[in-house]
Amino acid sequence: MNKLGKALKYQRKINKLSQSELGKYVGVSANVVSRWEVGDNLPSIYILIALADYYEISLDELVDRDFYGRL
Repeated sequence: MNKLGKALKYQRKINKLSQSELGKYVGVSANVVSRWEVGDNLPSIYILIALADYYEISLDELVDRDFYGRL
């Protein structure tokens, strides 16, 4: 599992969603969500934006981007 996959799974879990429920929201199957989470595939930028909006967080938060470690 890659960093993005871990971040996507983390957000899904803390929002108490199944892969199927999240998939329905963005218009993909649970299998596609699973492939994102294990790193076999990447969601499009449009999907990432929809997820960030749904979770009410920034894209940086969604993808677990750390600005502070680069100062």
